[in-house]
Amino acid sequence: MPALLDDVRFAFQPLFNLNTGGVVAVEALARPHDGSVQDLLQAAFQAGLLANADVGLACRAIRSAADFDLMLPLHVNLLAITVADKPEIMSPLYGALRDARRSPDSIVIEIGEPYSRANRARLARGMQTLRNNGFRIALDCVGEGDVPLGLLTSASPDFLKLDREIVRTLPDDAARCALVRSLVHLGEYTGGQVVAEGVETEAQLTYLRKLGVGHAQGNMLAPPQRRPAVNARIAPEAVTETGEIRRNTGPRVTDFLHPATTLPEHATSEEVREVLASQPTVTGVVLVDDEGRPKWSVDRNRFLLAVTGPYGHALHAKREAARLADKPHIIGTESSALDLLDVVAHANRERTNDDLIVVDHNERCMGVVRVADVVRGVAELKVEQAAALSPLTRLPGSDAIAKEVDRRIALGEIFAVSWLDVDSFKQVNDTVGFAAGDDLIREIGHDLADLAHAFPGVQVGHVGGDDFLILAGLDETVPLSARLLDKPYTAEGRHITLSLATLICAAGSVGSYREVSRLLAPVKEHAKSLAGSSWVMGRPGSERRDVLRGVAQRAVS
Repeated sequence: MPALLDDVRFAFQPLFNLNTGGVVAVEALARPHDGSVQDLLQAAFQAGLLANADVGLACRAIRSAADFDLMLPLHVNLLAITVADKPEIMSPLYGALRDARRSPDSIVIEIGEPYSRANRARLARGMQTLRNNGFRIALDCVGEGDVPLGLLTSASPDFLKLDREIVRTLPDDAARCALVRSLVHLGEYTGGQVVAEGVETEAQLTYLRKLGVGHAQGNMLAPPQRRPAVNARIAPEAVTETGEIRRNTGPRVTDFLHPATTLPEHATSEEVREVLASQPTVTGVVLVDDEGRPKWSVDRNRFLLAVTGPYGHALHAKREAARLADKPHIIGTESSALDLLDVVAHANRERTNDDLIVVDHNERCMGVVRVADVVRGVAELKVEQAAALSPLTRLPGSDAIAKEVDRRIALGEIFAVSWLDVDSFKQVNDTVGFAAGDDLIREIGHDLADLAHAFPGVQVGHVGGDDFLILAGLDETVPLSARLLDKPYTAEGRHITLSLATLICAAGSVGSYREVSRLLAPVKEHAKSLAGSSWVMGRPGSERRDVLRGVAQRAVS
């Protein structure tokens, strides 16, 4: 077996955070002297040593990275069938970690295809064992390989690695764009980060950001190199592109995650000083216990001020750095950027610029977030949101509704889209004046905003003139519509009626927001033909329409 691996060298390719522009991890890629990794593994398979060779490559990757004092998280590759093998096959991995003086939580195991040849139950157990021992998990080849869909949810992977064949077709392939968007939203529910592999063009990078993908790697960003390019950065224009507006809570703190520089909780001040001196971009050091849980936070500026002052080195060098540290500011991975700013707002004034330490559900350190990055990200979000709002009602426009409709379609949800407008609105303006018409539109917009607040699953938008859109679940549609239509509206004493058209969209019944808008048009026309405030409901693929309010004009005496 060693003979198969003797001529293997490793190149390292950075993974970039698309929100901060910095390197957040490095993947080790095996480079055999002759042939490819697949050729090497095929030879090992024929010799009956596939799992041993696979684990051996991972061990060599870890030891090779140690030659460069690599502090960043390291991604190493294992086959799904190896992870599903007997547990003792992984034993050499722990020896490699000891040799490299690394902890398991600094390693991301990228599990690759073929998945179909791995026993599903044993694979699940193998992944759980790795996670219990501190490793983080990534599923590789998502979108093009044979990754079971159920595994994307049951395994709760930390990373979903989008196959380069999917990325290659962006942004021209609409179906694959929808697939990426779905994976991003899935990650919001499961806590997994989507990583795009094989980014080769600016157009791909820009569109990935628009879809909400948070991490990427590719030759355009930084090619694999023998020496890890840990200080590489994405060009500013790639970083400052504003991405898709996240719903409700804004960006998550994990969108701004930097790798944490950690040392044991009993590290000396001299050990901390050496780390800070060798890494000028590091803003602080996290002191962790044996389980990787943060115990102390060492701020760079305050620490160096203490140890470089008169007699500072003599006083502190050989003593524990915790004496010059602070209790860490901690925040969970599910928190939003606004939650983080709330933590900062309640911190002591001298610590408002300290890094916040992000921890997982086991309270282990996942990385750090810099307050400046979050402030910039939230500011960009607010500017984009403000630009999308109607100046009259301060409600979002059709773009926000379109994204949410497409999201619900991609997730296979059942939902209702309603189109509301004011009957004879031009006559209102012509008879009582456009100022009174504006007041009426503001009032309706205010009432819709209140209803959206009362029903958390509802999203409303003002799409121009007297037209509004309401997106809701089935349970919310009836009570919301009733409350809206029950209210009497007037403009300078003139009685006003409303028309409401609703389309009930079951899973698979519509393919896009554009199709929803087309199917709503005849339903709205039906509602407008009725006297009084009206409400008509339709369904895709059916000519039947249910009149819930309003009467035919000819029936009015």
